[in-house]
Amino acid sequence: MGSAKKSSAARTARIEEMRRAEQARERRNRILVVAASVVVVAGLVAGGVVLVQTQSDDGGSSAADDAKTAGKFVTGADGVRAWKGTLGREHVTKSVDYPVTPPVGGDHNPVWMNCNGDVYEDEINPTNAVHSLEHGAVWVTYNGDAPEAEVEALAAKVRKTPYTLMSPVDGQKDPVVLTAWGHQRTVTGAADPAVDAFLEKFVQGQQTPEPGAACTGGLSK
Repeated sequence: MGSAKKSSAARTARIEEMRRAEQARERRNRILVVAASVVVVAGLVAGGVVLVQTQSDDGGSSAADDAKTAGKFVTGADGVRAWKGTLGREHVTKSVDYPVTPPVGGDHNPVWMNCNGDVYEDEINPTNAVHSLEHGAVWVTYNGDAPEAEVEALAAKVRKTPYTLMSPVDGQKDPVVLTAWGHQRTVTGAADPAVDAFLEKFVQGQQTPEPGAACTGGLSK
């Protein structure tokens, strides 16, 4: 019992630390945006510079078949499926044909979905959500078979947890799925102990390709 309380306290402290770090990043980002705007305006006035937005080499195509993701799941004793193989990390503006639903990684949109405990009532673009996974977020998804009470309880849990997001995904096989970069598992509902265990391990966990990257300042739909 004592160890459980210590674990809960440690997780709460960790979440608060992440929240403070996120707020600090937001302040820094606002300062950088203002400074960049001043520089751009000064450049336009002084030199009549015309800014041309260029597309990335692979971002202009409408093809959807090059996720650069190959491999398979291997299920551990804890029920977590780990992706064994490659996960592309290129920024693309096209759709991506991911091998699993919801995707656990791969090429993704340059803009992430906000994941600071954000709950989306409608489906979101998976290429934006995958970018959130790259930042160390856990994506909670559900389909039409998930009981409404469980969806509401999970939403309440997500809203309290930085570096998480939640949305419906009608194409997924199981009612409720938790996804992190390269990892995934099904759960029965908000009261399932596996939910807290997954959040504890994978929110900004060791699997994170870009630890500390922002979960705000992206898309909020």
